[in-house]
Amino acid sequence: MIIGSVLGAFLLLGLLGIIFNRLPQLHALVYAGCMVLCAILVGDGVYHVLHAGREEIPAVVLPFGLPWLKAHFRLDNLSAFFLVVINFPGALTSLFGIGYGAHVPGARRVTPLYPLFLFGMNGVLIADDAFVFLVSWEFMSLSSWLLVLADHTNAEARKAAMVYLVMAAFGTFCLLPAFGLMAGHDGAYGFAQMRLAHLTPLAGGLVVLLALIGAGSKAGLVPLHVWLPLAHPAAPSHVSALMSGVMTKVAVYGLIRILFDLRGDISWKWGFVIMVVGALTAVMGVLYAMFQRDLKTLLAYSTVENVGIIFIALGLAAAFRDHGAMTLSALALVAALYHVVNHALFKTLLFLGSGAVLASTGERRLDRLGGLLNRMPVTGLTFLIGAAAISALPPLNGFVSEWLIFQSLFQGPTVAHWAMRFGVPVVGVAMALAAAFAGTCFVRAAGIVFLGRPRSPEATAAVEVPLSMQLAMAIPAVLCLGLGVFPVMVTAGIATVIEPLVGVQMPAALLGWPWLSPVSPTAGSYSATMVLLTAIGLTLTTVLVVHHWGSRRVRRAPAWDCGHPEQIVNAQYSADSFAQPLRRVFGSVAFGAEETVEMPSPGDLAPARFTLRMIDPVWDGLYAALLWLVNAIADRVNRLQFLTIRRYLLLMFATLIVLLLVVAVRQQ
Repeated sequence: MIIGSVLGAFLLLGLLGIIFNRLPQLHALVYAGCMVLCAILVGDGVYHVLHAGREEIPAVVLPFGLPWLKAHFRLDNLSAFFLVVINFPGALTSLFGIGYGAHVPGARRVTPLYPLFLFGMNGVLIADDAFVFLVSWEFMSLSSWLLVLADHTNAEARKAAMVYLVMAAFGTFCLLPAFGLMAGHDGAYGFAQMRLAHLTPLAGGLVVLLALIGAGSKAGLVPLHVWLPLAHPAAPSHVSALMSGVMTKVAVYGLIRILFDLRGDISWKWGFVIMVVGALTAVMGVLYAMFQRDLKTLLAYSTVENVGIIFIALGLAAAFRDHGAMTLSALALVAALYHVVNHALFKTLLFLGSGAVLASTGERRLDRLGGLLNRMPVTGLTFLIGAAAISALPPLNGFVSEWLIFQSLFQGPTVAHWAMRFGVPVVGVAMALAAAFAGTCFVRAAGIVFLGRPRSPEATAAVEVPLSMQLAMAIPAVLCLGLGVFPVMVTAGIATVIEPLVGVQMPAALLGWPWLSPVSPTAGSYSATMVLLTAIGLTLTTVLVVHHWGSRRVRRAPAWDCGHPEQIVNAQYSADSFAQPLRRVFGSVAFGAEETVEMPSPGDLAPARFTLRMIDPVWDGLYAALLWLVNAIADRVNRLQFLTIRRYLLLMFATLIVLLLVVAVRQQ
């Protein structure tokens, strides 16, 4: 089995990274090896989806794991698809790491853990029983936790690692009883047995709830997202790209595996809940992102928004399937998986771009950057393409998947229940609002970082990164355009993936290439190819007209300086000033934003001061209260350490009495 050999090679690379940790060439060798292994897994996944996807591949059983269960591994359409989604960005980040990995803080701790992280994520995909799934899930969580903690001398990294570890343990704590309920009294932990199990409505509802919380905490659903904006900036940038662009997709895979494969009989009500939670996550995630001053924190919150968009489509797919509209369910599921692919691409690109900026300038704060497009042209151009793609601008790939989700939302009111008929339009408005905010957010990020004049000496001295890092950013930038211009090819491949889950195959394009018409030829169609050709034609026409009627010469002149020729860097728009109008409208409601201006009196030489105060409603309103409660309980329980012998004996006697009463009640 190719996958088994590759996973063994990941473990071997991790072991070599530990043993030969002091060799200077080790970092490049480990990342090059990971790149090759990821490329092999991508090829295997693509082959399975395109050629062997309809074949029933038996599970591989190995003699380890639980004594009565052993270990089961299997590759089907869904896991093969996610094999590509995970390992293609893995190959890109490995290529980036060849030039970047040796220079990150704690590089000797990062390099051995990097292949182990890839091993854990791939192990989740091919698991065919609950034991292997959860062990691989924990392996993925612990290795990524150690990567976040690599720069352990940094107090922010230690805090981020602590929060991430708690949330990861909480997610696993929820997934464990979900699998236990599906296994039943017989302890049938194999996925094949779980598919045949019949649960009561209460048990089935608990499985959905626990799976949503367990996978949602890893994916970054609001209010379980608090670890993302802490962990992603703390980790090295190529690891952040994996965590944000890839690990969150492993969580999406886990939820799809449980809800659409192992269960299969979810009520539309749960689909409605997932859809609403996704809408809340999308809006809150992009609102958080708009007001950030740190580039990597901004990208982390943007991941929260895109995860919410994916969950909107998954909720719609579940509701349509329970309603019996299998074709619409297939459409929503195809849209969700298309956005999974797209987000894995452009979020990997954007995090690698932030890593290139950090490597060249040593800065992540927006107001310490600027003017980098002239100094780092490849990084700047690829980052701008990624920003346009994540903003859902045609003809790039982000527009296609969000357009497909909107096409699914338009069909939502066909579900015969008032909640769907009234809720779907509200969710559609929320998603449209999130899309508009995302465009604003990335105009702000790209403009402040790459345009204007440098705001610090570090930005002034910036130079382009090495060729391997440039290539790792250029490849996904090209693919963002390719997946947007040729969407029919992608939807046709995804349709074969979701066919076993919903029982039907969505028509890839009713009008035929280059038109994408997922519902009907009259209900809506889109052709990114025609949009691109039209844009090229209009551009060429404009250039020819200008050169024909105007001057043929090209001249360079300084930008308009508003009548102030002095070079005052601080006179430029800052990140805070760019976000101020939206902060005043939405920030005061969502984040309690308060602005205070201290203006000195005339003749006073003291500087004017501007103070901005914002709160995190999720952290301050939920987690701070939980932290206080845990500390209060711990303080009271801690007193048990200082009891006298008589009180200890009395406590033991009281415990015995309570247990005897419980036994007596059960016997009656």
